[in-house]
Amino acid sequence: MANLSDKQITAFQELLDRREIDDLLIRYATAVDTKDWDLWETCFTEDAFVDYESAGGIKGKRPEVRSWLEKTLVMFPMTQHVVSNRVVEIDGDNATARSVFYNPMGLAQGESRQMLFFDGGYYNDKLIKTDAGWKIVQRIEESSYSTRLSEVMKPMKQR
Repeated sequence: MANLSDKQITAFQELLDRREIDDLLIRYATAVDTKDWDLWETCFTEDAFVDYESAGGIKGKRPEVRSWLEKTLVMFPMTQHVVSNRVVEIDGDNATARSVFYNPMGLAQGESRQMLFFDGGYYNDKLIKTDAGWKIVQRIEESSYSTRLSEVMKPMKQR
């Protein structure tokens, strides 16, 4: 990169940072949907604050919220967190991100049925670049809608 101008190097670094932030937001969604709580923790700083109250959850520090997620999400055999329409503002080693989330969830109803509902809204994040990459320092979920609870049709083979 010796032949690049300072402006080009800065632009290249911003592209790398944006890609890492995108990977972070995808890793978060993957962790929740696979219920991999160790992976979920890698998305946050140790002292991160997470607020899910707008969707009926809790708010608190990372360990407290992890414990609540572990206990609560077992009743949902299916979740799918889609994160899109990201608006990211980077200022050195700090950033903010506002991302749309679309989240279908299935609540178990016996062995072969689920009650399906859809939640949507925004994740409002404060981020910091650490030696281990970008991490979420604060996440505030801003719910926009929910269809709780609409029954899912019987599986195709039972029709």
